[in-house]
Amino acid sequence: MSLQVSHLHKKYGDKVVVEDLSFTMPGPGVYALLGTNGAGKTTSIRMMLGMLKRDGGETLWNGKELTVDSCNIGYLAEERGLYPKYGLMEQLIYFASLRGVSKEDAKKRIRSLAERLEVTEYLYPGSQPSGALADRSAMNLAGGGPAPAQAGSLRGLALRKKEKPKLADQLSKGNQQKIQFMAAMLSDPELIILDEPLSGLDPVNTDLIRDVIREEIAKGKYLIMSSHQMATVEEFCTDITILDRSRTVLQGNLNDIKKSYGRVNLHLKCEGDARPFIERSGAVVLSEKEQEYQLKVKGEEQANALLFQLMSAKVPVITFDLREPSLHEIFVEKVGEVHEDQESY
Repeated sequence: MSLQVSHLHKKYGDKVVVEDLSFTMPGPGVYALLGTNGAGKTTSIRMMLGMLKRDGGETLWNGKELTVDSCNIGYLAEERGLYPKYGLMEQLIYFASLRGVSKEDAKKRIRSLAERLEVTEYLYPGSQPSGALADRSAMNLAGGGPAPAQAGSLRGLALRKKEKPKLADQLSKGNQQKIQFMAAMLSDPELIILDEPLSGLDPVNTDLIRDVIREEIAKGKYLIMSSHQMATVEEFCTDITILDRSRTVLQGNLNDIKKSYGRVNLHLKCEGDARPFIERSGAVVLSEKEQEYQLKVKGEEQANALLFQLMSAKVPVITFDLREPSLHEIFVEKVGEVHEDQESY
């Protein structure tokens, strides 16, 4: 199987919002579609899915037009898409039925995902939080330090008093996001498109969804991810496209892109003042905090020369980490370059 996006183009009046976007996924993996706010990411995704009319281009799955009939697609939209006054279970079963999942199978998958994402209390009236969520509830009520027996009784009191919301508008934004993520996964999709999947989530809930994403990758799924959380994208993706103001400014395999920059980022921490040695070396200080420095160097030769000077002067070196730039740093550099070029006209 393969996904091919060719020459997508969209404009509103005279304003071009997506200009000639093309990329391919010849096999399973994770493709990242990145960009500044308003760069055209969500518009591109909607055109790929046929939700928005294109002014040009096509999207093919296995050589055929990508549709819900030609491919089992799971889509998590950036915007909240739950009906606020309908029951959550009712909505999930309905969404699953739209993708041809039987009610029986839908209930099994809902139960499994609800337990994984710690939302059983919102879907099953009278149920109790489990795992880490239950532990947090008890500790929050008890102030973090009860005796074991006391903690058990307080946990029971907390669970008896806790209301069990059943409607979407009774949930926090983060829990709504988890329910929507469940809806996208219920059909066991071949192609998963996640637009800002971790938006509004705290670190604990972020990890819950990341674990599910890892499992889908291990199953050999095709994932397209759009996110502003560069560290998460970098963890998962193999290939990227960066958009800025409707245009592609960088595209390719992430590892190859990072290698092309070379090892030019140096994290240095010393027990002593390294400033005079850094200045003599010609390295550029990006940030400094309590004898810890983030530096930009021209390459390994310049970095090693700095290390030699520090050791010769007997300045204790705690950390000396020479690395390729992160995706965050590449993103900021490429988008910044485009803006500088545009401002020069």
